[in-house]
Amino acid sequence: MHDLEPYYNWRGHYISSEDPYSPFFEREYSEFEFSDKIYNHYIHPQWDSFGSQTLFMKIIFADYNDGYAVIELIGEWNDLLYNDIMLLKRDIIEHLMHHGIYKFIIIGENVLNFHSSDDCYYEEWFEEVNAEDGWIALLNFRDHVLEDFQSANIDSYFVLGGKLNDLRWRTLTPDQLFEQVESSVMKRLG
Repeated sequence: MHDLEPYYNWRGHYISSEDPYSPFFEREYSEFEFSDKIYNHYIHPQWDSFGSQTLFMKIIFADYNDGYAVIELIGEWNDLLYNDIMLLKRDIIEHLMHHGIYKFIIIGENVLNFHSSDDCYYEEWFEEVNAEDGWIALLNFRDHVLEDFQSANIDSYFVLGGKLNDLRWRTLTPDQLFEQVESSVMKRLG
């Protein structure tokens, strides 16, 4: 897992540690010291911790004019033991929403498992973004993780599946990705 880096080809467009609105503003990173682990596996030092023991993230793009952010995740999403959604919602999402972000693209190809608890924070997040004509889109999550979302009855809070589950997002610019995802979201909502 230490070889899996957050996507870095958009660094010419955005760097979260240089964004004064980012919760990771002025964070310094090491390229050589591996300190964070998911269970017994070190992860690349470019991933950001938000308090979870098993889930890490990277805001790889944010556009405050168009009101969207692209967040990449790695690890195990564990609401049952570590209440990851509470930490993500309170410490990251609310911070971004305070600065006008209400459209979230969450990339989950490196989310290995999901363990559910209740849906309170998902419902709250969904209601808050909907009040601002926003949405939460999940991209490229593994099939078994999506099935776990469905089993926990939280899939209705997200736009997911279909084209969004096989989107080759790395070949796109941030704006192109946003346009494709928003088009898909509008077709489903319309």
